[in-house]
Amino acid sequence: MKRRTFIAGLGSAALCSRLASAQQPPTPVVGVLNATSSVGYARELAAFRQGLNEGGYVEGRNVAIEYRSADSQYEQLPALAADLVRRRVTVIAAFAAPSALAAKAATTTIPIVFEVGVDPAEMGLMTSLSRPGGNITGVANLNVELGPKKLELLHELVPAATIIGLLVNPANPNNEIRPNDMQAAARTLGVELDVSCEH
Repeated sequence: MKRRTFIAGLGSAALCSRLASAQQPPTPVVGVLNATSSVGYARELAAFRQGLNEGGYVEGRNVAIEYRSADSQYEQLPALAADLVRRRVTVIAAFAAPSALAAKAATTTIPIVFEVGVDPAEMGLMTSLSRPGGNITGVANLNVELGPKKLELLHELVPAATIIGLLVNPANPNNEIRPNDMQAAARTLGVELDVSCEH
């Protein structure tokens, strides 16, 4: 099952569950909290809307969607999440770890559905993967193991390279790259890894 399809299904299921268990205004409101721009998550948002449609919810007809994007200005996420809480949205869909963390800090009652690229338990989003608890659930795309594999592939493509650059954004909690693992892989391959940090 494709990740976007799964995310879309989660959003639809969370909305249906919330509507079934509580009285809601005539038109439920889904809050979408995005750490980057909506342009960067266009495919995910399209899949999310498709999942809502498949669950019988069509934007502008029987469901409203409130979009909030931080445009990679992570410090804006708490205010954007608080705005969705004040709006009393039915459910919050949080794309990426920074959004999920901001949504979790903003509410303990509104259901939150997330999509992250890191271990959500390790980040403190939930107690454990098997028993998340609270008002938050979602899907994690654990690609941490792929970093060293990508380095191996790059080495195969350019075997003469002796130094490989790695650009990391340490301010992004959704960062899937673990420099120590990458350094270990580089040593195994006999290449030097030049790690640069950019905010």
